[in-house]
Amino acid sequence: MGTPSNTYVAVIDDETSICASMSRLLRLADFQPVIYSSAEAFLADAKRPQFDCLLLDIRLEGMSGLDLFRQLAEQETHPPVIFITASEDPDMRAQAEAMGCAAFFSKTSPGAEIIEAVRRAASSGGQ
Repeated sequence: MGTPSNTYVAVIDDETSICASMSRLLRLADFQPVIYSSAEAFLADAKRPQFDCLLLDIRLEGMSGLDLFRQLAEQETHPPVIFITASEDPDMRAQAEAMGCAAFFSKTSPGAEIIEAVRRAASSGGQ
């Protein structure tokens, strides 16, 4: 593995095992993952880096992933958002896509597909 890139990816998920596996996957692809267990923790982090992409669970305790995305969308620029979910809810997927998410995956999707989506989203810049 070479020198890690300066591409920062936030992983926002309330499942510790998902955070750990996504973090490993991102590091193997030379990304810099930063883990948050909730949308509120992400928003409260005054020292958070400028993220190139967010991997965001659509269903979180407290503020949902969709609610966080809505809040971020109100800002002039925000990083691209890729949703990950354990539930196949067509209505939530439709909402996320209508709001302009960069991609939408099941938590069981192949890691290579998620990494490719992160690469595309991070290279596209903020919205």
